[in-house]
Amino acid sequence: MTEIITPSPLNVAQALAQAARQGIARVDAQMLLLHLVQQPAHARAWLITHDTDILSTEQQQRWEQLCALRQQGTPVAYLTGNKEFYGLNLAVDSRVLDPRPDTETLVDWALELMPENRPLRAVDLGTGSGAIALALQSQRPTAQVFAVDASADALAVAQSNARQLKLPVQFAHGSWLEPLAGQAAFDLVISNPPYIRSDDPHLAALTHEPLSALASGADGLQDIRAIISQTPQVLKAGGWLIFEHGWDQADDVTQLMREAGFVQVQHRRDLAGIERCTGGQWPGKA
Repeated sequence: MTEIITPSPLNVAQALAQAARQGIARVDAQMLLLHLVQQPAHARAWLITHDTDILSTEQQQRWEQLCALRQQGTPVAYLTGNKEFYGLNLAVDSRVLDPRPDTETLVDWALELMPENRPLRAVDLGTGSGAIALALQSQRPTAQVFAVDASADALAVAQSNARQLKLPVQFAHGSWLEPLAGQAAFDLVISNPPYIRSDDPHLAALTHEPLSALASGADGLQDIRAIISQTPQVLKAGGWLIFEHGWDQADDVTQLMREAGFVQVQHRRDLAGIERCTGGQWPGKA
């Protein structure tokens, strides 16, 4: 007769300790456990005040699954189904990139270029989950914000987020600026495009995220070149084009922008102090 072994009951504190022994970062384990017990992501104090609460058998089984998937590299956002970005709660899954906190630096810069209470037009290229476009629309309600993506799957995620947040971003399906041909000119073009070299060894650790949103040719600049070449056709005189790019690409992007005719080319640093955003102004009066 086969003996059925029932796992010993785990309480909240023991579950977190178990995750730590498996090498899972404490903040990741906390986010996963809060999701498991249906508590808000910001309610870390709950884990302290309920550290002796026992997980049900079903919760314990799911906890072991979550920890195993995290050990395999699945982003926490994919496991919980959501991610906070610029104060917005976004639905996120494997159809889109997991929004990074460093990208908020790009949003900060964009908002500097978008004075309040002016009917500006901005477009987010390669919108993914819609994180950048939705952040801009939430902070500048009088602006017309557009979002473009070549992936219909990604657009479905972004449009769902827009509906959930009740933000009137306008969406278009296609490659970079091509679907916006014939539109009125824009004050701002913003993008966090693919910028990883196709042979970069770090791609091996990012297999859970869509490759098309990560890699961009032999030097990582293929998509940035395309956007720089297309933008002058849709940008107002005095308008801006700003990018997020790789940690070592600021000089290359600067050169590409200057060669294309952009002026006032400058950078912004990410949370680690690295120049990860570059932008320039199209000449002429705004």
